[in-house]
Amino acid sequence: MVLSNRFVRSATWEGMADEDGACTPRLVNLMKKLVNGGVGMIITGHAYVQRNGQAGPWQLGVYDDRLIPGLARMTDAVHEKGGMIVLQLAHAGMFADPRLTGKVPLAPSDIAGFTATPPQEMAPHQIKSLIQAFGKAAKRAQTAGFDGIQLHAAHGYLLSQFLSPAFNRRNDKYGGNSVNRAHILIEVLREIRSRVGDAFPVLIKINVQDYVDGGLTTEEALTIGILLQEEGIDAIELSGGTGASGKFRPVRTGISKKEDEAYFKDAGAAFKSRLEVPIMLVGGIRSFRVAQQIVKDGIADYICMSRPLIREPGLIKRWRLGDRRKATCRSDNRCFIPIRNGKGLFCVVEHELKTRRKKASPKKE
Repeated sequence: MVLSNRFVRSATWEGMADEDGACTPRLVNLMKKLVNGGVGMIITGHAYVQRNGQAGPWQLGVYDDRLIPGLARMTDAVHEKGGMIVLQLAHAGMFADPRLTGKVPLAPSDIAGFTATPPQEMAPHQIKSLIQAFGKAAKRAQTAGFDGIQLHAAHGYLLSQFLSPAFNRRNDKYGGNSVNRAHILIEVLREIRSRVGDAFPVLIKINVQDYVDGGLTTEEALTIGILLQEEGIDAIELSGGTGASGKFRPVRTGISKKEDEAYFKDAGAAFKSRLEVPIMLVGGIRSFRVAQQIVKDGIADYICMSRPLIREPGLIKRWRLGDRRKATCRSDNRCFIPIRNGKGLFCVVEHELKTRRKKASPKKE
């Protein structure tokens, strides 16, 4: 892929799909705003590859061929505006919502304490079915016109659970040391390549740390990154933390000064020093100068942002036109409130400001 710039909209749960995961006009319109706003590439919110892998309501799905036409409308809209778009493929594993799936959540191991509903340890036939589901989903993405796909192996979702010693206690070929725990990623990649070919871009998002006791470490993540590079991955996005990280989670709220930004940059530098594959960095980046320095210092090749683009879809265009003030995002996470209430993704602060301005403006006779 040839991108217009190094800024990427990192995958963000939009909460705008239909109840069955189908793409909606609201989702298409959001993607149009992001393209018009100047991002070099859009990564969609996580799309579940199996019905039992749904994490939340109104989440995008890619588990069935009947979803392809809606996804194609999304890619057509982005391409008409000259943009690039990648579909993120995911399975929530133990963090799947049984109220939505009607199934007991699956996990590498049947460990309790992380979720309200204890998960079921995956049998070999279920792992095989999962691997095939990722392959089929990638082919659907290709058919729908996406410019590539990204595997979601971060944030404690199923592939991330396999990578983490905190979640993966298996004693077969999928458990044990970091190489064995990454075995499922290699099988997923090979399954995808068998269906989409070698020219279709395949990216991945992984944790540099889980921030849970006994979780994945940066050194282990580096070992996994090297394996992925050898297997032909096209880019690696670095993130961290899980839904169970709690107080161990890195800074995500109240990012008020430059020192708080780019909280995975040390890991980015470590990956860049050991790998040749393009590195994408997410994590609290709010300032143009911070982003510029990350690239200049060889910490990462691409700058990924999520929450700043919720409040300002046109942030990158603003920076390109010379207004280099930092993003206006307050990092308060209030944007999750309307999603969980079925209203879709938007910035609550910006919405409140617009409402007050509208009430304060004089009414026309």
